[in-house]
Amino acid sequence: MWLGTAFLFWQHYKNESGQSFASAAAKTANSVVNIYTFTNQTSPFNHSSSQKITNLGSGVIISEEGYVLTNHHVIQGASTVIVSLNDQRQTRAQIIGTDPATDLAVLKVNLDNLSPISLGDSDQLMVGDQILAIGNPFGIGQTVTAGIISAKGRDSIGLNTYENFLQTDAAINPGNSGGALVDLTGKLVGISSAIYSSSGGSQGIGFATPINDAISIMRSIIKNGSVIRGYLGLQVQENNPQVALALNLPIERGLIVTSIVPLGPADKAGIRAGDILTSIEKRTDLSAHDAQQLVSNLKPGESISIMGIRGTQSFITQALVEKLPAMQAVEQ
Repeated sequence: MWLGTAFLFWQHYKNESGQSFASAAAKTANSVVNIYTFTNQTSPFNHSSSQKITNLGSGVIISEEGYVLTNHHVIQGASTVIVSLNDQRQTRAQIIGTDPATDLAVLKVNLDNLSPISLGDSDQLMVGDQILAIGNPFGIGQTVTAGIISAKGRDSIGLNTYENFLQTDAAINPGNSGGALVDLTGKLVGISSAIYSSSGGSQGIGFATPINDAISIMRSIIKNGSVIRGYLGLQVQENNPQVALALNLPIERGLIVTSIVPLGPADKAGIRAGDILTSIEKRTDLSAHDAQQLVSNLKPGESISIMGIRGTQSFITQALVEKLPAMQAVEQ
């Protein structure tokens, strides 16, 4: 089943310095694709099969080899994925792999003369920087909206297991998922992921995965078929003055170990439930989310230095990081 032509819409906006957004939009137009997914359905009456469109979204061409980044939820459960380019070409896409923990997926299309997007550096973004969001909202065709980076490092949103979102006020609506967040030079700085909305429409709070994170995940999926994450086999909660007072703890900071996986890396390193971890890899200011991110980014086999307190006694130990087992992404 082939779909209608996708169109590109944008207004000739200018930023405060008088620079038009049109140049950045034009540079990226052929790099952002529309994605339509289908699932097989069987009639309960005559058992005939048919395909029904079940989702729509966006994606970004990353390489001349045809790799496309999008969101996991865009293609989840699909039997067929159709990618529609801005030059009106359409093709089936192969799903290379997905990472539900970050809601990212990698597709591949076999087409010539693709226009891979230029990659930016999301680490260099600053709150207040102007950006453009490019995607396929509501399936109406490729659309460009403008906004700013409202915040960086957003976590605990409850959307993904691993969260490190860019927040933007650029209008992001259903169908934008998997689309591009670009700077004013047309370089990709994020993959649009979700909106924070009570109505389902844009309310000025959108989230995107930083491109530095997304590219790292994409490379792991292409190389390994999945994302390889580090694992210690423990769960923690953050300590603070209120918690320390309630539990009669000797210090008011650090991470309290709430559970240990038997024979896991932390258990083998001698860490016990009730310990207060005061430093991981010489970092003393870690939140529970920071610790999860730090450990997950380590490679299996790496050694990690941990300092802590048990009762009134300080300790230091080395733990050997292992590969995160399936279905245990909530543990560190």
